[in-house]
Amino acid sequence: MNNQVHEIAAHCDQLPERFIRKDDEEYGNITNASASSPTGIPVIDVSLLTSSHSELDRLKSAITTWGCFQAINHGIEGSFLDKVREISGLFFNLSADEKKKCLREENDIEGYGNDMVLSDNQTLDWTDRLYLNVLPQDQKRLQFWPQNHTYFREVVNEYCSKIEFINEVILKALARSLNLEENCFLDQYGTASKMIARFNYYPPCPWADKVLGLKPHSDGSAITFLLQGKEVEGLQVLKDGQWFGVPSVPDALTINVVDQMEIMSNGIFKSPMHRVLVSSKDQRITVAMFCMPQTEKDIGPVDGLITDGTPRLYKNVTYSIEFYLKNYQQGTRSIDACKI
Repeated sequence: MNNQVHEIAAHCDQLPERFIRKDDEEYGNITNASASSPTGIPVIDVSLLTSSHSELDRLKSAITTWGCFQAINHGIEGSFLDKVREISGLFFNLSADEKKKCLREENDIEGYGNDMVLSDNQTLDWTDRLYLNVLPQDQKRLQFWPQNHTYFREVVNEYCSKIEFINEVILKALARSLNLEENCFLDQYGTASKMIARFNYYPPCPWADKVLGLKPHSDGSAITFLLQGKEVEGLQVLKDGQWFGVPSVPDALTINVVDQMEIMSNGIFKSPMHRVLVSSKDQRITVAMFCMPQTEKDIGPVDGLITDGTPRLYKNVTYSIEFYLKNYQQGTRSIDACKI
């Protein structure tokens, strides 16, 4: 708990064994692990999703093949995205003592820290994180937010509102792409959705080829919005048994349609496996926003997608954070436990 990765990186002359990646935890063709896609991660113009059938078809194709896309013209100015990057660096550049004022509790995800250690043989990620509940408003626990930084809170709150709006646009577009009523996925959110912000710091690692910033996994949310850094890349997506790098596109958001949406779409949309590599020389900071229904509410395949020819593939489930993290740290996919 008290040894954050940035401290380990600064003071150790030998890689701790707990961080060394294991071959049996790998997925896909690791001999071609840094390949570039011949066509590239799909780029979708969000501003066209309400007016262009061809852009809607491109969205559906992206999600059924890659499970992710680069969103452009999404309505958030590049200058504001720079503010989000700025406050992320602001936090991780605080002194160790200041950051530890936000330290998470031992068995809690929210706050500042690194991996929750659930077993003696668990491989640890080369990253420090700040998890914050940002929606619903009454679930914010401000004791984990950076103290005495009103600018941080103002930017996070505004960013949360902007992401919430784009999330609704994407959910409606995904429904229309399947010829469904546009609110059918939103209806499963209930009266209040949940959003978690995760600020990720990947320190440079002299043994970069032996560690992972994040283990291979799929996200437990419905939609994940990732703001990448402008220069240092590291995100990779698994497709057809091979890892492909996800470039940082200027002013774009990388959007994954993930586990809960795969369930709601009865397997039509694919939740992509992804991982993060680290650099031997440069730090990397990213911000992920996880959008999902309230965890008190069951989700399941939309009725209109279940027919004699396309039977139900998933059970109705309550997809809690605890359920997801337990599977993640054990190197298994939560969604596999939801299949019929």
